[in-house]
Amino acid sequence: MYDALSADYDRFVNWQGRLAIELPFIIEKLHEGKARKVLDAATGTGMHAIALAQCGFEAAGTDISRGMIERARVNAASAGAKVRFEVAGFGGLSEMFGKGTFDALLCLGNSLPHLLSQAELTYTLVDFSNCLKHGGLLLVQNRNFNSVMAKHERWMEPQAHTEGDNEWVFQRFYDFDLDGLITFNMVVLKKEGKGSWSQSVSTSRLRPLLKDDLISCLEAAGFTDIKDYGNMAGSAFDPKTSPNLVVKATSTQVVNERSV
Repeated sequence: MYDALSADYDRFVNWQGRLAIELPFIIEKLHEGKARKVLDAATGTGMHAIALAQCGFEAAGTDISRGMIERARVNAASAGAKVRFEVAGFGGLSEMFGKGTFDALLCLGNSLPHLLSQAELTYTLVDFSNCLKHGGLLLVQNRNFNSVMAKHERWMEPQAHTEGDNEWVFQRFYDFDLDGLITFNMVVLKKEGKGSWSQSVSTSRLRPLLKDDLISCLEAAGFTDIKDYGNMAGSAFDPKTSPNLVVKATSTQVVNERSV
């Protein structure tokens, strides 16, 4: 799905508006944790990592989609930002970078729900902890699936983008599957100049990750000081109305420096 979307993803997201809202909260939490080295896991086109590098942090980013990482490298070069971007999925990050390498790890943009079992989630969170120094910060942003599942919220607000005479419309919606998982659908409509509209559809399966499930998995992976928020501005979490579930946690991983 994300290889197919990589060429248009930065048209889908209003990065100027999103980063204006999210960066102050992220940087506040990084400063609270005295973090300097930051890994953005599931970085997509790399815009959070690039923005953090421009703010003076030592940033790296990973994504399982080669197309997204290629786009992230182009974005970093265009911004004049030094960021290491690597193709890597969840579970292999501490092996790639070394244990105890980072002061903070970000996993934003509803990425963890792509893990379709409790075992995969726990394995990934343990790997996150292994990437972090003792006392390192983990910051996760997911959709508020407590609300989505309670209300069967199928449709998300469409997004539109124009460049000269070219137009794009992005429509996202869920199918609620019988096995308890969700199929996430993205419809992309595109019109070049006075030509006809073209359509494409890509899909990905998601596991709707509820607040209590995420917190219990974080605890099982050894994280402590877990705090939840309702958005990336730091508002209180309301399971009925919050758009997001944002969770901050602290790693208790103790790394033998001689083994790193």
